[in-house]
Amino acid sequence: MIGVLGAGAFGTALAITLARKGTPVTIWARDAATVHSINAERRAPRLPGAPLPDGITASQSIAEVAQAQTLLLATPMQSLHSVLGLIDAPLAGQRLVACCKGIDLTELTGPTGVVAAAKPQAIPAILTGPSFADDIARGLPTALTLACADAATGAALQAELSTPTLRLYRATDTTGAELGGALKNVIAIACGACIGMGLGDSARAALMTRGFAEMTRLAIALGAKPQTLAGLSGLGDLALTCTSELSRNYRYGLARGGGAPFDAALTVEGVKTALAVTRLAGRLGLDLPICAAVAEVSNGASVAEIITQLLNRSLKEE
Repeated sequence: MIGVLGAGAFGTALAITLARKGTPVTIWARDAATVHSINAERRAPRLPGAPLPDGITASQSIAEVAQAQTLLLATPMQSLHSVLGLIDAPLAGQRLVACCKGIDLTELTGPTGVVAAAKPQAIPAILTGPSFADDIARGLPTALTLACADAATGAALQAELSTPTLRLYRATDTTGAELGGALKNVIAIACGACIGMGLGDSARAALMTRGFAEMTRLAIALGAKPQTLAGLSGLGDLALTCTSELSRNYRYGLARGGGAPFDAALTVEGVKTALAVTRLAGRLGLDLPICAAVAEVSNGASVAEIITQLLNRSLKEE
């Protein structure tokens, strides 16, 4: 049995694809209505159009779900620490696979760092890359990175979590994998704002390219391998998120750039990540102008003024 902490769209989609290959999955949800919807109505509130295979059940008991040897942590990044705090058990030897993207604002670490601090006896890993929940749930071909510092555990997780339509590539560079997934959300906001302002596809391509340079610069400074950023968890996820309106981060940028309202109830991980990145960059003495610009825009700065500032920066070598 695999446990999924979080009944959001992505966690539910993973449960669906795993259950289709015959793996029993139990989803932890906070509210009784979601549990009833999954168990009695066979319907997921966050993915209402996706039928649930028989192998999926739901529970409000996090202690019950946390007994699984493999736990998929499908909660928002900024909630991960508090969710892990709800589990009294040490989860010794259990595999905790983070399925969220971002940098914790308090600890300034990625999800595997949060897991290691909260449950030091568990084995942290991260599942990340270019994917939309609806694609996974519909059984459309998707490839992701599964990163775990322990190679043997990574290989076991790769075999356990891969499905006929979900292809996982194994890595040991958890820092690079989680930074790629976190930072591409920041760049996606910038690209959305660019298109929202009507600046065109050429400008977006420039932002993606220079944004990727910033992603790689920070990742290397934190000990990651540059080739990890060039893979699915970095460049692959960047390409998807910066070009599709299915991405919340991109849509948020579109709204800011076009002066349109945006649903404040939606989680936009790139906003908090941009704030965390500017703090990290300050500590490390790194120049990350696009990330800094997104942080300023997220704090209410004018998109037009920030774009002008970026264009007026000193000319330099690539």
